[in-house]
Amino acid sequence: MRPSSSPSEALLRGLSGTPDVDAELGDHALLRALLDAEAALARAGADVGLLPTEAADEIVRQCRTERYDPAVLGAAAEAAGNPVVPLVRELTAAVAAPARPWVHHGATSQDVLDTALSLVAVRAAGPLLRHLADAADAAARLARTHRDTLMAARTLGQQAAPTTFGLKAAGWLVALVQSRTRLSRACADLPAQLGGAVGTLAGYGPAGPAMADRYAAHLGLAASPLPWHTRRQPLLDLAAALGGLLAATGKIALDVGLLAQSEVGEVAEGGPGRGGSSAMPHKRNPVDSVLVTAAARRGPGLVGTLFAAAAQEHERATGGWHAEWEPLLDLVHLAGGATARTARMLAGLDVRPQRMRANLDASGGLLLAEAVAARLAPALGRAAAHDLVRRAAARPDFRAGLLAEADLRAHLSEADVDAALDPAGWLGSAGQLIDRALDLHREATGGPAATIGPDRAATGGPAATAGPDREAQP
Repeated sequence: MRPSSSPSEALLRGLSGTPDVDAELGDHALLRALLDAEAALARAGADVGLLPTEAADEIVRQCRTERYDPAVLGAAAEAAGNPVVPLVRELTAAVAAPARPWVHHGATSQDVLDTALSLVAVRAAGPLLRHLADAADAAARLARTHRDTLMAARTLGQQAAPTTFGLKAAGWLVALVQSRTRLSRACADLPAQLGGAVGTLAGYGPAGPAMADRYAAHLGLAASPLPWHTRRQPLLDLAAALGGLLAATGKIALDVGLLAQSEVGEVAEGGPGRGGSSAMPHKRNPVDSVLVTAAARRGPGLVGTLFAAAAQEHERATGGWHAEWEPLLDLVHLAGGATARTARMLAGLDVRPQRMRANLDASGGLLLAEAVAARLAPALGRAAAHDLVRRAAARPDFRAGLLAEADLRAHLSEADVDAALDPAGWLGSAGQLIDRALDLHREATGGPAATIGPDRAATGGPAATAGPDREAQP
């Protein structure tokens, strides 16, 4: 967790994040990433012959987080508009005199901070994607277990027709799998940033492109064909993936919260000691649902800020770049917390098939009106069948109302009516759709969508703890 900037953060921030993801987002994690970028810069310079090897080694030796105080750097950052300037000043003072001219050689502050934010996002993606995998696994178990568990589907807030809880869980599963694929891809594509003052790599002469490639390789990040100082698509892709993930988890949380309402009671969140009320001893509140929903509702504003900041002036921005830093970290923070809570919520979900069936049956068969009309349509025509069923639905007893219709009795027997009113007979392709969702999950678990890349965070490779001494493998 980032150190509190206000008294309320220590009390509130834990409600929206999760410790393992937040550990990669705090001030010390960002400082580590900034120093890793500076160290990689020195190593890359030595690789291409621009820096003396001894100077690069000395710079790397002094890129240790314990030497620097984030609070001091943060206070000094206000004078320059970013924390890289005071960090470079302190790093320069820390190295031996012969190495000082080579600190931050050829780079600009944005190069180091953009690269550090890419590193932070990729490192945080490791635990975040693990939580996302756990959530998908839990949704898959629910889909398999409740493949044939009947319940009422709701449209526009009203009971509509029969479905299965397995199909609902399968919908959650697909959203989680697709979110994982998008986030993995966005993280795999996050590049290192190196362009120098105006994006020409002038400080490196003809070795500039090779320098940029070696810099990215030392960090385990993607190499960019050009500097992206004011071409912010990599961050927009990440923001969109995180926003989509928050929407997916938010939809699941909203469904769970609605199904857990006292009057519905079809599911309840599990977990001992959770969901209590300070005033009402009997309550079992859906706490994870509430907190995930809250995170999902904050996401669009943060995504919007990043997109609004993306149209930037000329070669370097005047404020747009600066507007990105905290919203980006907050998005990762929220996505981490929402994903961890969704995994816990689904793993412990108390599903109540008897209550689902009771709610389905409460309408006296009205949810099968479409099924009856479909049986009558070949004989009466679609419009006439619809009108007949609508008249029967307006009567106190739907089944009796149907049997009172002479036109119906001319074509359907009482047994036919009862068959039409069996919800298990009006599930369409629900089972096949569940199978497709489970197949997608199996493919993602063993295929490319399950990882960030061959050496990156989802597989526990170098980028999960990327740094100047953890060069990405070819």
